[in-house]
Amino acid sequence: MKLCYTEKTDYDLAVMVASGNHDAFNVLLERYKNLVYSVVLRMINDKEEANDQAQEVFIKIYRHIEKYKPDYKFSTWVIRIATNHVIDFRRRSKNQMETGNLDDMEETVAATAPSPEDAYIAKEQTRMLTDAVESLPDMYKLPIVLYHQQGLSYQEISDVVGEPISKVKNRLFRARKILKENLVSIKRGESYV
Repeated sequence: MKLCYTEKTDYDLAVMVASGNHDAFNVLLERYKNLVYSVVLRMINDKEEANDQAQEVFIKIYRHIEKYKPDYKFSTWVIRIATNHVIDFRRRSKNQMETGNLDDMEETVAATAPSPEDAYIAKEQTRMLTDAVESLPDMYKLPIVLYHQQGLSYQEISDVVGEPISKVKNRLFRARKILKENLVSIKRGESYV
């Protein structure tokens, strides 16, 4: 029976889900689970937590599916929900970390320990870039992740963040400039935090 669903458009499936069709939701889940997980993972950088948060995103999608309008691509709507969810999650996590204890912080630091010596340089460069991206404010980080890691166009990013294309381009330019400055500072041995 699912075979007939795979030929349906995302909007048709969304309408079916809104009317209580669980099989239609399973088709949407299959279509977008990799995209959602990828977006969440790039923003959280922890595989287990990304998996948990991606599931939370799909719960939100299911609960709010009736709000989807075909004015935008379904993937854009899904990415917007995922990014907003992760921003909220990070905000909550930051508040918890600020009130957390020293043992929790030590475990976090231990989890980011350097890699084995044979891959040290490559891993260190990747880590530095990841840290520099992580240090960006969300208004700059999100466009960088969506453009460079997810391959979205300026228009798609504009749809996701709800800002004009000119602002998206400006934020990408500013984010690249900040990243460059941070990476140059790191090479000089300065801190960018």
